[in-house]
Amino acid sequence: MTALALARKWRPKTFTELLGQDHVVKALTHALDQGRLHHAWLFTGTRGVGKTTIARIMAKALNCTGADGKGQMTSKPCGKCQACTEIDAGRFVDYIEMDAASNRGVDEMVALLEKAAYAPSSARYKVYMIDEVHMLTSHAFNSMLKTLEEPPEHVKFILATTDPQKIPVTVLSRCLQFNLKQMPVPVIVEHLQAVLQSESVSTEVNALRVIAKAAQGSMRDALSLTDQAIAYAAGPVTEAAVRTMLGTIDDTYLIKILDALQAKDGKTLNDIAEEMGLGSMSFSLALQDLASLLHKIATAQLVPNSVLDDWPEANEIRRLAKVFTPEETQLFYQIAIMSRADLSLAPDEQAGFAMALLRMLAFKPGGSGATGIGPTSPSSKAAAPSNKAPASTAAAPVAAPAVAPAPAPVVTPAKAAATPSKATASSQEAPDWHALMRTLPLRGLAQQLAFQTELQEWRDTPDAVLVTITTAMSQLATTDGIARLGEALKAHYGKAVRVQLGDGKASHTVAKVDAQIYEQKKLNAEEQMAKDPFLQELEREFGAKVVTGSVRPI
Repeated sequence: MTALALARKWRPKTFTELLGQDHVVKALTHALDQGRLHHAWLFTGTRGVGKTTIARIMAKALNCTGADGKGQMTSKPCGKCQACTEIDAGRFVDYIEMDAASNRGVDEMVALLEKAAYAPSSARYKVYMIDEVHMLTSHAFNSMLKTLEEPPEHVKFILATTDPQKIPVTVLSRCLQFNLKQMPVPVIVEHLQAVLQSESVSTEVNALRVIAKAAQGSMRDALSLTDQAIAYAAGPVTEAAVRTMLGTIDDTYLIKILDALQAKDGKTLNDIAEEMGLGSMSFSLALQDLASLLHKIATAQLVPNSVLDDWPEANEIRRLAKVFTPEETQLFYQIAIMSRADLSLAPDEQAGFAMALLRMLAFKPGGSGATGIGPTSPSSKAAAPSNKAPASTAAAPVAAPAVAPAPAPVVTPAKAAATPSKATASSQEAPDWHALMRTLPLRGLAQQLAFQTELQEWRDTPDAVLVTITTAMSQLATTDGIARLGEALKAHYGKAVRVQLGDGKASHTVAKVDAQIYEQKKLNAEEQMAKDPFLQELEREFGAKVVTGSVRPI
């Protein structure tokens, strides 16, 4: 005799055995205990979260007569009376389950409703359970409206669907609606442990975590995958066996990927992609797991206590949260989730996955030399990016979006010194603040803060340089942003720098000066275009016109 599938064998038979749906259980048990029953319920939720199971438990609760045959309706069905045993076995004549996907027409619905007029054969209530009710046709829905609104006293309707948006509002308004939640991973793992212990199957907790993640909130899927894992492993269910069966990536691969991104090591990233390809791993699931890990890292950066010690990767998450900046973590996460959709467009999935990793490397904030194939050398890390202004202000009409021009030098105030260097740290004179802000290797929000500041006071003391700034955008002046600006100035001068926010609002920021320079260059370019002989001839001969706003300085 074949063994019964775990999903069927361990289907909950009472409300107390139902997991993860406490909000639904509470409402239904109170209604049963108080005798305040509605005539129609609608259960919504993804597959495998308990919609049909709750319907069967409700049918038993409504018709249970107790072990002695004299019981009343209860929220705790006995499981021993005729109604309970026959509903569990699927042969109770007054509990009718109908699949709307294969009985979706108006004729089937009319036939069902005609039978509803007759009293139950042996039960207290005749219960109709219509699964995937959203598959019914519009005519079928219309035919059931009147009966669903005022059914006979002995009839109860239970509707279930995975897509409530397709159900007409006229039907929704006639039902009590309960939205069943997806099962959390810890709940699935705990239940699988209890099931396998009862089945005398040894397992690793990490293997159950992999199964729980792959189930995506469905307890039935988790039990089905566990059945598959038991057959595949032919012994103890190990993490390695489950990952091989599912084609999922080991967390050590993800850690190696992030370490290679930090080291700007493109060769290692390509090697990892090739190794995964040889192991026939799912690149879509790999990007999904990578995004999940990056989410944990981003959360750890904002809320360090969110990392739980029982996570296998807890120490690595804490380490990586310190290695990467929040901007880098957010960028990698965005590339990971967007690249999953691009895999179908790639020449093959391995190439698409490898390009996603190289894209992370290429766009890594502060990624000077990010396209290299090996780790960044100390000399390249120390090199500051060059921001020289272009010598030419030639112009041409362009159709593509404008690219911001390279920052141009500004006039140094009378009291300012030349472009700052480490040698000027001991000078009492304030540096050229605008040139200094363009020189500092800042990225992300810290760079935006630097470009939106104006120097208010510069005091060089024996212990440290005291800097007071004002800003045009106070929302950028966070504690972290000011601290990163101070660290960049300290690295630039080789001396402690303390930055504080002064009163007032900046009016002469780097960004405003750059905008003024750009506008002046744009006006000059437009004048040059208007005087161009070739364009003038085109206008005369063909009536051509330069599109307003299309001229950009280059």
